Amino acid sequence: VGNLHLAEIKPERLAEVAKATGAKTATTDYRDLPKIREIDAYFISATPETHHYPMARECLTSGKHVFLEKPIAIELHEADELNHLAKKHNLKFSIGYSQRFNPKFAYVKQCLRDGTLGKPVSALVSRHIGRGLGKKITGRSKLSPAAMEATHDLDFVMWCLQPAKPVRVYSTVNYGAMRESTGADIPDTQYITVTFDNGVSCVVCAGWSLPPAYPNFSMTWIEMIGTEGALIIDDTHRDTQLTTMKSGIVHPMSTMPGEPVAHTYAGPMASETVHFLEAVACDRPVLVTGEEARDVMEVYIAADLSAERNEPVNLPLPESRAAVAAR
Repeated sequence: VGNLHLAEIKPERLAEVAKATGAKTATTDYRDLPKIREIDAYFISATPETHHYPMARECLTSGKHVFLEKPIAIELHEADELNHLAKKHNLKFSIGYSQRFNPKFAYVKQCLRDGTLGKPVSALVSRHIGRGLGKKITGRSKLSPAAMEATHDLDFVMWCLQPAKPVRVYSTVNYGAMRESTGADIPDTQYITVTFDNGVSCVVCAGWSLPPAYPNFSMTWIEMIGTEGALIIDDTHRDTQLTTMKSGIVHPMSTMPGEPVAHTYAGPMASETVHFLEAVACDRPVLVTGEEARDVMEVYIAADLSAERNEPVNLPLPESRAAVAAR
């Protein structure tokens, strides 16, 4: 990387990060960046998430490579347009499903690919984060646990089971602490059952109302069952426990994307970032494609529809069927 250019709407935060990184330019208006011709690629991680589509569209239209934090968009047609632009201009376009870069998750994929587990039969993924982070997420967006938390696990399972395709989704939501503490109609957890065209079923549970244990505490449990074996993954971050008189028990290094620790970085986001930079610099394929992220989006939209209607939803969704038929 030769030069770094930053955009951030909070001037004090912009100044802080620009100083820490030695950024060449820093602006409070992201629209200034596409005007800089020397820029080759953009990382977009804006909030609220409604900004993802217009910002990515502008960058792709200008002919630049884009790494876009999830979700890819709010509507399916927006995701389709972004993928079309990337393909039209022959650009690298990747979405921030960082858990593919978690070694434990990658090991599940490997055990399915090399036949260690035999043919996949079923999968279970349970992910929960603390309510402090949950309030922050729900305070900026009306997106569901399916769209903001389970999306990582839906991507993971769909990645593991490729080339199988999801054909039916059933989902329920549960209310409690979030509704009581925020006064908003926000579920604590969402359960999603997905059936694939090869007969495999998976259950994904996602929530954001764990009691305080660490500011960004995240815990995940995975069970992948096959005809020749079973793989259980404990990614609950209980292996590191710090106890102090001031704060009680906390779990350092327990954020889902990871965090800096002195001279190194604990977590998958560093690997994810370097992967995209190398894909651009060395003309390599990206691990997470926009098309894959769009398919995940269709599943969590179906999950929200199922929870609302209290009935299973078949895939593809009606707005997708014309595009599927044209393939």
